[in-house]
Amino acid sequence: MKTPGDTQAILDKLETQHPGADTELHYRNPFQLLVATILSAQSTDARVNLVTPALFQKYPDAPALAKARTAQLEKQIHSTGFFRAKSKSLLGMAKALVEHHGGAVPADMDALVALPGVGRKTANVVLGHALGVPGLPVDRHVLRVANRIGLIEADDPVVAEQQLCAVMPKERWTRTSDTLILHGRRICKPKPLCDQCVVRDDCDYYFLVVRKQRPTPAARSKSRTRHAARSVRKVRR
Repeated sequence: MKTPGDTQAILDKLETQHPGADTELHYRNPFQLLVATILSAQSTDARVNLVTPALFQKYPDAPALAKARTAQLEKQIHSTGFFRAKSKSLLGMAKALVEHHGGAVPADMDALVALPGVGRKTANVVLGHALGVPGLPVDRHVLRVANRIGLIEADDPVVAEQQLCAVMPKERWTRTSDTLILHGRRICKPKPLCDQCVVRDDCDYYFLVVRKQRPTPAARSKSRTRHAARSVRKVRR
């Protein structure tokens, strides 16, 4: 794993490649972001953003959503996938907000993860982006990118969150997550675009896997020489 200083320096570089990194979900208040984040599971932010305008117009707050009919809600969110499970989570979440929090979204991790359909990632998204509480959401992009670079050594999102939070200042937690997520979406994809990465020279994966697979200039020269020699022998025959 990188040292805290190296990790912060790497995030500095990544922020230059993804300036102003932020969640790509559209929302106007904590409730809307909570709903959108629940819907984003196994879906894309772009797809969720197509669904939520009409959804928020019909259900602008927790009391309204708590009264929704399951069949109508499922129809509205159908295109985000897993609509039955998501509908159950949304209705349960809205009812819990009304019953236990006066319809407001609590600015507390324990209270948030107690809501139906809300895990640490969703809670951290809402805390960090809409409630002003430091949070570092860990999704598949954060796990992939942070492990590849060598910022963490963890397959478990909770452990990854702990390791990143331990080396980054609190005021950078949310931005760190946003930056790693965008880097994972745009550059460090399952098949990475290493030639476009600003931290390639700091990346463990690049040196141990990618560069090892790519022939060096000297190796390419030897290969061309051997190929030329074989061609000459064939001609002589």
